[in-house]
Amino acid sequence: MSIETTISRITTIRQALSDPSALLGSTGGVEAPAATGTATTTSATAAAAPFEAALAQAQAGYGATSGYPSSTALEPLGAQQGAGLYGTSGMQGLQGAPGGTGGGIVAAAESQIGQSEQPPGSNEGPAIAAYREATAGAAPGEPWCAYFASWAARQAGEPIGAAGEGLGSVSAIWSWAQGAGRAVANGPGVVPKPGDLIVFGGEHVGIVRGVLPDGRIATIEGNYENKVSANVRSAGEATGYVSMS
Repeated sequence: MSIETTISRITTIRQALSDPSALLGSTGGVEAPAATGTATTTSATAAAAPFEAALAQAQAGYGATSGYPSSTALEPLGAQQGAGLYGTSGMQGLQGAPGGTGGGIVAAAESQIGQSEQPPGSNEGPAIAAYREATAGAAPGEPWCAYFASWAARQAGEPIGAAGEGLGSVSAIWSWAQGAGRAVANGPGVVPKPGDLIVFGGEHVGIVRGVLPDGRIATIEGNYENKVSANVRSAGEATGYVSMS
């Protein structure tokens, strides 16, 4: 079929949709007599109806057949992101709904996700300075994961340290936890609670956000890639946990 013929047929169909009588005139058709009932359908409109129905059906099914969702199924981008692991609503997928002291620690930590060093790599910034205030003897420019954990615990009314003074190093946190009966060495069957501190040797400490159905641990960690970050850790990564509730 030539392109001229194709264009001619498209033009004819458009004319038929806007004025069915034009199609009848071009093809030699004859208008049917009006029915004696309430309906006044002509043969031309009856012939056009299947085409219009097919067009409407194709338009309605576009989302399902093209791989794109229909407009009624779309959500704002922010809402879609918020439903993921790193949004507040994403906590629905975690085992153990946070409450009490643990919930307060998680809420405080979540409120800081995205706070970063200024400039990156400096261990400094307005937020980091605020975290240091939760730890006695804290020094500017020092690694601040323990400062952040101390800050979040204090915000929830459960400051860490023998006198609630906050602790500035991972080893100091673990030593205090052992003396206070809060230290839990990681191993088979160990499942932390939301708000517990998650310890990685003597190098790093974060906060447990919850446990995923597959056993991985959702965390919020200060001084991870120079900011407060939401993370997911394998069940075997931690060396231990500090019970906070």
